[in-house]
Amino acid sequence: MSVELKASVRDRVGKGAARELRRNGLVPAVIYGDKKPPLSIAVSYKDTFRKIHDGGFLSHVIEIDVDGEKHRVIPKDYQLEPVRDFLVHVDFLRVGKNSTLTVDVPVHFENEEKSPGLKKGGVLNVVRHTVELSCPADSIPEALTIDLTGFEVGDSIHISAVKLPANVTPTITDRDFTIATIAAPSALRSEGSAEEEAGEEAEEAENGGEE
Repeated sequence: MSVELKASVRDRVGKGAARELRRNGLVPAVIYGDKKPPLSIAVSYKDTFRKIHDGGFLSHVIEIDVDGEKHRVIPKDYQLEPVRDFLVHVDFLRVGKNSTLTVDVPVHFENEEKSPGLKKGGVLNVVRHTVELSCPADSIPEALTIDLTGFEVGDSIHISAVKLPANVTPTITDRDFTIATIAAPSALRSEGSAEEEAGEEAEEAENGGEE
């Protein structure tokens, strides 16, 4: 694995020290976990911010070179300043050998043009844009790709329809949860609702007549 971030040990902590780091183009961070003491570090603001905006930051195992010592980690969280949107702090979790990690993996869809439901004007209603998975550290999928070929209006796509890599499992295990549905076009939905309401009114009138 190539070194993806360089860092240095951070001797001082606190708001003043953090401001000084940011003035120097660095951002405070901490490496923790794997039954070892936390390590306060400073990483390049520009390199870290770019990795966050490239996407998938929280689901990639990376290597950090801290003053020549390599640390295998996965980013677990980062804080942005709410008003100006600059990076304030990053948390990294050490990844031990044979570690199993819980990560949110994005969902992608393909072959929309081969879905009869979408061709008829149906709408892809995405229920889950990411799925939380339990994965070996070396087998984290980049994304879950769902093939929409053959799906009709009214169909639901469940996690059981997704082929997962070996030893990768959803963290939700008690149900076959829905990832997306092919919804009817809004015009058809409103017609259906009107028909349903008319049917209910007729039924009520019929029941009232019996009484």
